[in-house]
Amino acid sequence: MKRGDFLRLWTVGCSAFVVRWLEMLAVGLYAYQITSSAFVVAMLSMLRVLPMSLFGAFLGAVADRVERRTALIGMVGLSMAGTGSLAVLASLDVLQVWHLAVASFVNGVCWAADNPVRRMMIGDVVGPEGMSKAMAIDAGTNNASRVLGPTLSGLLLGQFGIASVFWLGVVFYVPSLWAALTVKVRSRPAAKHAMPMLGSIAQGLMWLRGDRRMIGVFLITIYFNVFGWPFVSMIPVIGTDYLRLDPQGVGLLASAEGIGGLVGALLVGSLVPARWYGRVYAAAVGAYLVMLIVFALAPNGLLAGLSLLCTGALGTCFGVMQATLVYRYTPIEMRARLLGVLAVCIGTSPIGFFYLGYLAEAFGPRNATVALGAQGLLAMLVTYRWWRTALRI
Repeated sequence: MKRGDFLRLWTVGCSAFVVRWLEMLAVGLYAYQITSSAFVVAMLSMLRVLPMSLFGAFLGAVADRVERRTALIGMVGLSMAGTGSLAVLASLDVLQVWHLAVASFVNGVCWAADNPVRRMMIGDVVGPEGMSKAMAIDAGTNNASRVLGPTLSGLLLGQFGIASVFWLGVVFYVPSLWAALTVKVRSRPAAKHAMPMLGSIAQGLMWLRGDRRMIGVFLITIYFNVFGWPFVSMIPVIGTDYLRLDPQGVGLLASAEGIGGLVGALLVGSLVPARWYGRVYAAAVGAYLVMLIVFALAPNGLLAGLSLLCTGALGTCFGVMQATLVYRYTPIEMRARLLGVLAVCIGTSPIGFFYLGYLAEAFGPRNATVALGAQGLLAMLVTYRWWRTALRI
């Protein structure tokens, strides 16, 4: 392992994670304060993940054709520019919802590129055997940021306004940009005579079609992203309207998921043997769907926080196994393309965000969240024979 490069790549991810959760909570609370619309809150979250479905496979193919360190620097610079623009607009008191929408989409493009660029670089640094532990560290960092990010976001939003949240985000991007600029590992772009990009994507999909294990992995990923993860957009809404929490309280509530995720990362990276990866992957999604229903029905902040601790731990088990399974069980020449396809599967979450937003407007945030989780469990049950091969990986 090239420890220096791993540390630099970890720094890039850490900064991006913190800013992501800083912004997601602040944007959700701010949008709900000025629009009183749960649908708008869900749509802003959707725009942050929409690029995964639109560009995931394309970015995976592009990652084979560009020098990944250059792409990484571009990702950090673009994200920093987006957050800086919001900071300026908020400071001038001209920030509007459409500004938040555009910035969410732009930052989402960089998020979509994380799997085929930064995580692929991590794999190049640590190798296949070190990938599980590296992903556990990465996921643990992500979940630690989900403690720090929402807590800081709630405090800053309540005390100093939304501009302070974005300016802090710019500060966090400074070490990230430095780390990207000093990464030493290089990738070798594909030769100019390589297969056309669409053909490259098609080849990856054809390979996937013949591997039932990976089909199972990607199907489970879709269930999580359509029926599970979108519920996080309702945390500020349920926390405000039903649990009667102020911005600081909502920030602390949201951070509970990060605490659970951090614990999950510490456990899964060291305790789960390779032969159990597939089983943990699938079981975590089913349990996650159950716990989000518990969160939606929680009568008080304590039970809501405990349920979020569980969803955080389960979500981390899912996340660590997800990238690890794809990296371990695909040929080296297919990894970037399959990680791009994985980004497309993750990118199905806009369907869930849109659907949840619609349900929330029609039936209320709590009922909508319960319905989403219940439908996810039903979908897993009905299609068990299609994804059960993932259990045997």
